[in-house]
Amino acid sequence: MTLVKTKIGRRAFIRNTGMAGGGLLLGFNWLASCKMTPEEVSALPKEWFELNGFLRVGDNGMVTIMSPNPEIGQNVKTAMPMIIADELDTDWDKVIVEQAPLNTDIFTRQLAGGSQSIRQGWESLRMAGATARQMLKNAAAQAWQVPVAEITTAAGVLTHQASGKSAGYGEMASAAAALEVPEEVNMKSPEEFTIIGTDRKNVDGPKIVTGKPLFGLDVQREGMLIAMIVHPPAFGMTFQSADFDAVKAMPGIRDAFHLIAYPEGAERQWSDGGAIPEMVAIVGESTWQCMQAKKALRAEWEAPELLESSAYHEQALSDLLNKAPEAPAREDGNVDRAFRGAATIVERTYSAPYLAHNTMEPMNFFAHVTPEKAELLGPIQTPEFLENTLASVLEMPKEKIDIMMTRMGGGFGRRLYGTFAVEAAMISKKMQAPVKLVYTREDDMSQGTYRPSYKIRYKAGLDADGNLLAWHVRSVGTNDGRVFENRFPAGAVDHYRAEFHTLPTQVTTGAWRAPTSNFIAGVENAFLDEVAEAAGKDPIAFRLELFDRAINNPVGDPKQNDYEPERYAGVLKLAREKSNWDAGAPSGLSRGVAAYYCHNSYVAQVLDLEMEGNEPRVKKVLCAVDCGIVINPLSARNQIEGGIVDGIGHATYSALTFQDGRPEQNNYDTYRLIRNSEAPEEIETFFVDNGIDPTGLGEPSLPPVQGALANAMYRATGTRYYRQPFVGSQQEQRIIG
Repeated sequence: MTLVKTKIGRRAFIRNTGMAGGGLLLGFNWLASCKMTPEEVSALPKEWFELNGFLRVGDNGMVTIMSPNPEIGQNVKTAMPMIIADELDTDWDKVIVEQAPLNTDIFTRQLAGGSQSIRQGWESLRMAGATARQMLKNAAAQAWQVPVAEITTAAGVLTHQASGKSAGYGEMASAAAALEVPEEVNMKSPEEFTIIGTDRKNVDGPKIVTGKPLFGLDVQREGMLIAMIVHPPAFGMTFQSADFDAVKAMPGIRDAFHLIAYPEGAERQWSDGGAIPEMVAIVGESTWQCMQAKKALRAEWEAPELLESSAYHEQALSDLLNKAPEAPAREDGNVDRAFRGAATIVERTYSAPYLAHNTMEPMNFFAHVTPEKAELLGPIQTPEFLENTLASVLEMPKEKIDIMMTRMGGGFGRRLYGTFAVEAAMISKKMQAPVKLVYTREDDMSQGTYRPSYKIRYKAGLDADGNLLAWHVRSVGTNDGRVFENRFPAGAVDHYRAEFHTLPTQVTTGAWRAPTSNFIAGVENAFLDEVAEAAGKDPIAFRLELFDRAINNPVGDPKQNDYEPERYAGVLKLAREKSNWDAGAPSGLSRGVAAYYCHNSYVAQVLDLEMEGNEPRVKKVLCAVDCGIVINPLSARNQIEGGIVDGIGHATYSALTFQDGRPEQNNYDTYRLIRNSEAPEEIETFFVDNGIDPTGLGEPSLPPVQGALANAMYRATGTRYYRQPFVGSQQEQRIIG
C-alpha cells in the first residue's frame, strides 16, 4: 500500500449524505462509459438514477460508476471501471457503469483523443476507489468498535479477523456516507492489484453483437425528422442557388434550404477547424426520401480562380521542401560542416497522400433545439468544445444546452471535429423540430478533415567507420508540417537539424490516428534502415548504438528530448529477442524492423512477409510495447492489433486525390482499404512489465509498422519504398528514390 494525501484531489469528491436509499456517493473525474442491463437497473435504488459524476456503493452492495469519457472503441468503458473496482476491492461482477452527459461543472477533460484517457485518469480513478474503500472501513470500525487498521477488504466484503465479524459493502454504505472524507488514504502497489492486469471482456460486447441500440445512428425520438446535407462539390466553392421548390415537392420532404452552420461573428473552437461553413440542408420523414432529394437537387456553386488539385499540392510541397525556413525548429552542432567532412552521405525524399478517416459509423447527430433549451445526442469525441461552439452559434447560455454521448462506431480523430453536430443543431433550430442528421459515406469522404499530405527529406552523413555524424530532416505538409524535433535521433547525434514548412490549402485537414506520427514514424524507420545499410551495420544494432549514445553521452540537455532512450532501447531489445532476429527471417520470408515513441509509449515491431506479385502478404508481426502498467491485457492486445492492421492497410493501399478541388474518391469502390485476407496472419504482442504508470495505447502501434513493412518489402524486392501507398506505385518509387 502507498499512503497518499487526498487533499489534492478532494475537489473531485462530492459527498452526498442525504440519499434516501442509503449508500455512499463520491463524485470524481476521468471515467468511461457503458450501459446498465435491465436486470442491473431493477436491482438499484431509484435514487441512483441521477445523472452526475459519481461512485456509489448501494445498500445492496452494487457499485455504480457514472462516466463522462467518450467511448470510441478503445475500451475505456471496461478499463477505467477496472481501476476503480481494484482500488475499491469490490467484486467486478457487481460493478455497473453508466454514460454521463456533458457536465463541465463536475468533470474535466471529457474528451477521447491523444491516447490519454487512462494516463490522465490513472491517479484520480485510483483515488476515488481507495477513498471509498477507506470510508467503508472507517464505518465498519465504528460499528464494531475495533481499530480500523485491523479491518481488511476483499471482493466487496469487510472483515475483522480477530472478532470474526464481516459485512458486505452494502451493509456499511449508509454509515460511511455520514463520515468525513479522510485526509489520506492507502492506494495499492502494483503487486497488490487483483483486477488491474487481468483479462476482462468488453462490457458492451454482447450488446454490440446482438444489435442493441448503442450508437448515434440508433437514436429514435418521437416526431423526429431526418436531415441530410449537400456540401459544395469542390473545396473553395461557395453557394449561389438551388431548385428548392422542386425538391420540397418530392414525397416526404419537409424542407430544403441554404444553411450557414457558423453565422458571421460566431466563436469557433479548434474542433470546428474542418468545417465547410455553408451547404444545402434537406429535411424529410425518412433517410431514403432525403437521399432521393439529394440526388434530385440542382445547385449552383461559385468557384474561385484556383481550384486546387493534387498536382498543385505536389508541386507546392516540392517547392517548399527545397526552401530553407527562416530558422530551424532545433539545431545541434554544425550540420553543414559535418556534411562537408562526411565519408558517405545518404539523402532521400518521402511522400504520403491525404487519407480519409472512414469510420464504420458515418457522421450523425440528434438535435432538438427550442427557444428554451437545446438537447443533443450522438457520437462525439469533444463534447465540451461542442458545447462552447453551440452556445455561440445558437446564442444560448451553456446551462441550457444538454449534450449526451452515444458509443461511437469509430473515431480515429474524425469525431474530434463536431461540425456535423453543429449542423444538426442549426437544422433543428430552423425546423423547430427534433432532427437526426445523417451523412452518407460520400458526404463524409468528400467533406474534408483529412490526414494531411506530406513530403519529407532526410539527409545523413557517416564517417569512414560507419558512425553517424550528421542528421538533417526537413518536412512540409498541407496545413501541418511538424517534424517532432525533440524526438529520436535528437540527442544521439552531434550535428542535428530539424525544420519544417506548412502549406495552407483549401482542403480541410485534421487529426488522423496518431497525428503526424502516422507519417513520420514510417519514413524515419525506412531511412534509418537505408543509413544502416550504407554503414554496413545491422538495422537493430545501428539503432542501439544511437540509443547508447543518448544514454551515456547525450548531445545537449537530455531534458529537452521527448523520449527516454533506456525505454526506447528496451522495446527494441525485447523485439530482437522474441523474434529471434539474429537468426534471420524464417525460410522464404523477408523481415523488417521499426521502433517509435509517441503518445508517451514505446513500440518496436518485427514484420515477416512474402510478396505475391507486387503485393505484400504479411505473415507475422511481433510487437514489443512499453506503455507502463497494462490495465486490461485482452483489450490492450486488441488495440495493438487494430493499430497494426490499420497502419499496414493505409501504407499499402490508401490514397485520396483531388482534381479541380474535387475528391476523386468518395466511397470504398474507389478508396482502397485493407481487406480481411490481407491482414497479418499472426500478431504477437509482448508488454514490458516495469510498474510505471500507464501511458498511451490506442495509437502507438500504428506509426512504426509502416516502416517495418517498407523495410521488409525492400528485402523482398530490392526496391526502396519512398512514396505511399506502396502498391501500384513501384515505378514512382524508383523515380523518386
